[in-house]
Amino acid sequence: MMYSPRWKKVAIIATVGSLSLAGCANNATGNTTAASTSSAAGSAPAAAGSAPAASGSDAGLTIMVGGMSKQIYLPYMLAKQLGYYQKAGLNLTLIDEPAGGDATTNMLAGQVQGVGGFYDHTIVLQGRGKAAESVVSMLQNPGEVELCRSDLKGQINSPADFKGRSLGITDTGSSTDFLTQYITHKAGVDPAATTRRGVGAGQTFLAAMKQKAIDCGMTTEPTVSQALSTGIAFILLDMRTSAGAQSVLGGEYPATSLYMPTDYVNSHKDTVQKLVNAYVATLKWIQAHNGTQIADVMPASYYAGVGKTAYAKALDSEKGIFNPTGMMPATGPTTILNVLSAFNPAVKGKTIDLSKTFTDEFVKAATPLA
Repeated sequence: MMYSPRWKKVAIIATVGSLSLAGCANNATGNTTAASTSSAAGSAPAAAGSAPAASGSDAGLTIMVGGMSKQIYLPYMLAKQLGYYQKAGLNLTLIDEPAGGDATTNMLAGQVQGVGGFYDHTIVLQGRGKAAESVVSMLQNPGEVELCRSDLKGQINSPADFKGRSLGITDTGSSTDFLTQYITHKAGVDPAATTRRGVGAGQTFLAAMKQKAIDCGMTTEPTVSQALSTGIAFILLDMRTSAGAQSVLGGEYPATSLYMPTDYVNSHKDTVQKLVNAYVATLKWIQAHNGTQIADVMPASYYAGVGKTAYAKALDSEKGIFNPTGMMPATGPTTILNVLSAFNPAVKGKTIDLSKTFTDEFVKAATPLA
């Protein structure tokens, strides 16, 4: 099986003896433009704290991220910018894929070794007879926001008003698809009575709203700030805080994680440990810095659409979504199982062993990067 045609390579990181970038101009929309190694190296921001790669680098490791410029996936590029992949001794390729469902498909096909996406996919995969597990939890809450068009204010007051509406999601099978179906079902509306449309994030999402192709849609920062600043949308549901996630989903909902096929994890423990070392260090760095300091490290293209000040402000307002330790939140898997069991045919009525959908083994063994 070949890669989904929509993804493009965005960075080759931390090669032995040098830092080699196959980057892109990522325009804060979730879309990327491929560039040659030489041009990317000349235009991409230098990685902060870069150092010669450690000996024994792992070759051929590829991680696909479900929308790299979204703030909910910040740790993946931030780890690169901080030089942590290099320090961990990794030869890593990051690939941007706007939809988590497509990233998971590529992982199952063996095209990539892991996915930067929502942990809930591992539960769905188990329900389909596939074995994958999260090796580090990066978000304690989903950071998702349900926006509706401003001209519909007063007509749509809750998901109970979704019947007959067109709802924007990243793509079919994505976590925004899962969550949209859940909030619709929870409000007493059959998801089949709505039209769910894959509109991506950033400019494609905003265009769908402006053109009235969708009535409401689920997205994250920095798209949320862009939509609100232009006045085209209002917030219907906000899951950027623990209180918001509790209200909408019934508990903490650990979202962004690095998940990998269980067979790969078991047969490449040294490589997985190096990855987790890099991400645990990144999560700790986030906790010690504010939005402006984080924005200063990120590529300028990541906040080009909304502006650096607004990007930093959004980071400050939702900083609590980031997991400070990388450990799986204690009640999170149960909350997600309850959500998916309400509507998802791959999970509903199935016996799911949550202990096999994640592991804290590598986070517990994580060592500081020199």
